[in-house]
Amino acid sequence: MKTSLYVFSLLMLIACKEGNSQLIQNPTVLQNTAGKVQKTDAEWKQLLTQAQYEVIRNKGTERAFTGKYWDHHEKGTYTCAACGNPLFSSDTKFESGTGWPSYFAPIRADAVAIEKDNSYGMQRIEVHCAKCDGHLGHVFDDGPQPTGLRYCINSISLGFIKK
Repeated sequence: MKTSLYVFSLLMLIACKEGNSQLIQNPTVLQNTAGKVQKTDAEWKQLLTQAQYEVIRNKGTERAFTGKYWDHHEKGTYTCAACGNPLFSSDTKFESGTGWPSYFAPIRADAVAIEKDNSYGMQRIEVHCAKCDGHLGHVFDDGPQPTGLRYCINSISLGFIKK
């Protein structure tokens, strides 16, 4: 049932690209509690670097064109830096010109979760790891086909497993 909610959210984001901007304004908060990684703040601070903690746990953003993976072209799988959850395949990575790694789809519909983000006076859709709730970045409806989506992700929120 929970996996179907993630599939539904992905389909709704795709529908948004096809003219239904309602989801961008009112996304569903989705959380899959099966296999969740839950740690205290103190445990996250021990596990992550200070910079990782600021982005992943406090929803910060790294500066454009400074992250390890924005111009990365190896084949493999991008994972959550906090918990190792596989998130994106290099096969879905594309050059967006934004200075952050960009993907048109997650590796699985239930790998990431989304929720409305009204911070900084903007309306955006936050993307976070479905396993540990770590902040990854945001998703926009200006990406390439086949989804029309652009998952704009902080490099510091990612790990990489070479193919």
